[in-house]
Amino acid sequence: MSKKNIAVVYGGDSSEIVVSQNSAKGVMSFIDAVKYNAIPVLITRKKWVARIDGQDYPICKDDFSCTVKDKKINFDCAYVTIHGTPGEDGKLQGYFDIIGMPYTTCGVLPASLTFNKFACNSYLKGFGLKVADSVLVLKGNDFDVEQIIEKLGLPCFVKPNAGGSSFGISKAKTIADVAPAIHKAFAESDEVIIEQFVQGNEFTCGLYKTNKGETIFPITEVIPANEFFDFEAKYTPEKVQEITPARLPGETADRIRKVTSLVYDILGCKGIVRVDYILSGNNIFLLEVNTVPGMTPTSFIPQQIAAAGLDIKAVFTDVIESSLGVVASD
Repeated sequence: MSKKNIAVVYGGDSSEIVVSQNSAKGVMSFIDAVKYNAIPVLITRKKWVARIDGQDYPICKDDFSCTVKDKKINFDCAYVTIHGTPGEDGKLQGYFDIIGMPYTTCGVLPASLTFNKFACNSYLKGFGLKVADSVLVLKGNDFDVEQIIEKLGLPCFVKPNAGGSSFGISKAKTIADVAPAIHKAFAESDEVIIEQFVQGNEFTCGLYKTNKGETIFPITEVIPANEFFDFEAKYTPEKVQEITPARLPGETADRIRKVTSLVYDILGCKGIVRVDYILSGNNIFLLEVNTVPGMTPTSFIPQQIAAAGLDIKAVFTDVIESSLGVVASD
């Protein structure tokens, strides 16, 4: 039987393209080469190309194929590892739905909802999950810093409402910090979310579900050397301590795992997802849902898979086969 062609789709149109490139390298190494032909596919606003044997070949957008030496190559599945637009916000998923291409991430609605932090947190709050109080500011609209601080207090976090990898995030400690932080975040997104500061420790939990059931990875405890888990801490090993499994009482860890599974189901997620939290006292505050989590050498998911004693190639095979609609057996 011939091996299936898996497009490892990376790139994107945001500051996160550098992270996506590194994630793609990770994903390429995690896909079982005995079962699949993994082919990197770069997607940006300017070009869509597959890289095969060191050469770039244009992708035909009609059916997401490419032609190499007069031979047409069709892909069986797309492993999406674009952080940011268009791979994490539902745009690429919509395209794949239209042409009938299986892919490994959530569908259009969960992707677009989770990409909008304010909308996602407001939605999940309706299901009883705890989230930090927040205010949304739109580019071009006036905002009143004093009213914002009156509602949220100081310090507070100012973030791009759409995006990830901690680009454009600031911790505003004084009222004078807020407006510059908002303008900084506007460089990454047309919407800015200002969140109440919740004192506590940060944890993150990954999982995926297939027809065989759910696999929830060990929780990671995140202890940044910097004041918060910013871009430098996220991608510089010496700037953060990451402890997997997290140092948590069994009952607390079980609660976080249950919330993570519930969030996955409420949103209708697919593939590997990671959910970030702040544990404040006995309260679990949801920070963010990552539907295209990083797969770089310093990323959480590979760490959690290793801590679980799982074979990462087997995990990726499960995800790919599930996306292809293959009924797995034990």
